[in-house]
Amino acid sequence: MSVVSGRWSVVSQAVCLALCATLLTFSSPAKGQQSKRIFRVGVIGASSSLTVGHYLEALRQGLSDLGYIEGKNITFETRWAEGAAERFPELLAELTKLKVDVIVVGGAAGALAAKRAGITTPVVFAAVTDPLGYGLIQSLARPGGNLTGTALAIGEGFSGKWVELLKETVPQIVGMCVLRNPTHPLADVFLREMQAAGRQLGVKLDFFEARDAGELAIALSRMEKQRPRALNVTPSPLFSSQQRRIVGFAAQHRLPSMFFAKEFVDNGGLMSYGPSFTESYRRAAIYVDKVLKGAKPAELPVEQPIKFEFVINLKAAKQIGLTIPPNVLARADRVIR
Repeated sequence: MSVVSGRWSVVSQAVCLALCATLLTFSSPAKGQQSKRIFRVGVIGASSSLTVGHYLEALRQGLSDLGYIEGKNITFETRWAEGAAERFPELLAELTKLKVDVIVVGGAAGALAAKRAGITTPVVFAAVTDPLGYGLIQSLARPGGNLTGTALAIGEGFSGKWVELLKETVPQIVGMCVLRNPTHPLADVFLREMQAAGRQLGVKLDFFEARDAGELAIALSRMEKQRPRALNVTPSPLFSSQQRRIVGFAAQHRLPSMFFAKEFVDNGGLMSYGPSFTESYRRAAIYVDKVLKGAKPAELPVEQPIKFEFVINLKAAKQIGLTIPPNVLARADRVIR
């Protein structure tokens, strides 16, 4: 009996080993196929890699935190609009032909171009001001189309803070120049809200328009002849791509200046107020991850900004001979010393 039992034990072991081998044979290919899946993410930056390349890095970092490794399970196809909104349709078409799994667009102009193009590729937008206000989505809770992502500013009164904070910083000013791009989707909203804040604070606003680099040069030349006392720069991919030029102009003419993004302040500007563009791109990675896992943009609620940053550059203030009032300095979220 012991010999027979031993033989059956050996047979049982052999059967088990064969069964396990069979199961591994069937399961290995599926596992291998899954590990070989490399997602392709298309990214279109509204400006250039030199001025806003760190936004792409924030997106990459966000995806890295979620387990994506470039070259192993994800790759990026990156295009730059160089501040020219008319380039978006062409760049979107390029990425569509490449059959990327999802397209990330930065800024309102890019998101609008994607909406108008009617592409079937899922689109995640980042750093878009009020996507509901100009028809990108049906609602914040249920976007309802092929686009979703992270918003920047929701609600009224946001752009009026640029005038208010600059006036608090330099109480004696009674007028300031405002640089605006009339082609920005919310240009009229910025205009209306800033004019309202100016009237309330007794500050006269002079608006200078620029649609491209050539018009920007003309606007700055006209502004120089007027001898402005302060400068306010409103959102535009064009201005982001020309931020060193604009910051240099403000420093040369010793102008207290307010910008819409902290990147201007990092490059020598005086102050900025607004939601974080970098954080918006980092958070967009969460949407990319969900889309790659099968979620539909129509069902992913748009994320609204929860924090607005007020940044002050004391080095820039010293260069133009300006002392920041203590009450303004105390309100800053970050101070560059």
